Amino acid sequence: MGCGEALGWFAGGMPAPRLSRLLEERGLAFKIDQANTKTLLAAGMDAALVQSLRLLPDSAPGGSSACPMEVSKVSALIRARKFELAQPALEKLINRNPQDASLKFALGFVYQQTEQWDAAFDAYSEARDLAPGSSDIHCRLSYVFYRYEDGDNAIAEARTALSLDPKNSDAYRFLGLGFHANQRYAAAINAFAEALVLHPNDAEVYYDMGITLKEKGELQLAIKAYRKAITLDPQMWEAHNNLGMLLHDAGNLTSAVSEYLQAKRIAPSEPGIRYNLGNTYCDKGEYDAAITELNTLFRKHPGWQRGHSCLAKAFMSKKNYKLAIAELRMAILQNPEGATEHRVLGQALLLVKDKEEAIRELKVAVELDPDSALAHHYLGTAFFDEQKLDAAETEFRHAVRLEPSANNHYYLAATLMTEGRYNEALKELESSTRLAPTPQCVVPIQPVCSRKR
Repeated sequence: MGCGEALGWFAGGMPAPRLSRLLEERGLAFKIDQANTKTLLAAGMDAALVQSLRLLPDSAPGGSSACPMEVSKVSALIRARKFELAQPALEKLINRNPQDASLKFALGFVYQQTEQWDAAFDAYSEARDLAPGSSDIHCRLSYVFYRYEDGDNAIAEARTALSLDPKNSDAYRFLGLGFHANQRYAAAINAFAEALVLHPNDAEVYYDMGITLKEKGELQLAIKAYRKAITLDPQMWEAHNNLGMLLHDAGNLTSAVSEYLQAKRIAPSEPGIRYNLGNTYCDKGEYDAAITELNTLFRKHPGWQRGHSCLAKAFMSKKNYKLAIAELRMAILQNPEGATEHRVLGQALLLVKDKEEAIRELKVAVELDPDSALAHHYLGTAFFDEQKLDAAETEFRHAVRLEPSANNHYYLAATLMTEGRYNEALKELESSTRLAPTPQCVVPIQPVCSRKR
């Protein structure tokens, strides 16, 4: 194999152990001399990989072949995630070398990293036509099908890859992802386990296993898988983020914050991390920190849509009702059918004495969720403040029916007393005194899971 082809496969993200084995099988058509070593290192190759290549026999019996600096530079751009610069450079190289499968493999990888899946499929398909015996290209096609949510074709491509090279651990990994796409979680976990037999220290496989175990409902095993992925690759921010979500769900909010902070340190521009961190601060009652994170999120990512309900909750805790109302209106714009958002906005409007608008929002909340005792309670409160006592009584009776709490009985009693119906009011007061107050509900928050790598 020539140095240009080796650099092409490397630029395309072929793992170092896999590339080393491929070079060992096919042999080197170039020497690892001082100049080529410099070019390989500049491409981003690990010094240990370059040293291992020195040990391969029959390096270049016919003399030295220089490693192409242009491909090395493209590889360095890809590793620096400068895909917008790598793509045109690769296209120029392909125009000069249209039969080089490794360059089309690398172009497919650039499209994959920028989630241009149709273009990635086309590039990988062209690479496959040029090198039909490449197990690695079939692996990539399997992954593209997985991202298309086409589990059957993902499985088929992975099995083709395994038929070409039964020792390709990536093929087992992508087979597992295909099973995952088809919700065959037990089969997916078995495939991941086969991948780990061949490559025991593959952080990506443990990460994929964590996602699958979580969806299978085995949360403690999922936590262990994510922790193993982080041990093997401490810079994998997706594993930190998803581990944070599981710890949050388990009620371990302090540890969840720690994982999100690690993820944010590694990938500070990822909006989902900051969103999850802000929501966790909300749940911890650390509202100043929540406000800081979510305000930063919306400033840096103006198009981000989630998190306004949590920010509103934080502002409500600070009695900054004006800002809370603005955030709740944003939340409703993005989720017009959100009964909880309409209800909380109605509550906030009541606090600023905007009773007419509060009644409108609370009516919407009741229409969207007629079984919400809180929505009926606050609508009854708004009607009571407006002295619309018949309407208030109706809403409080709905609230008592749905949730016979001390608070709901008390407000119904107050309405009945105002109407002069003292005997009925006394019965409600007696019911109220026998019951403990019911805590208020909060807007539910859904975390953002990192996408599959």
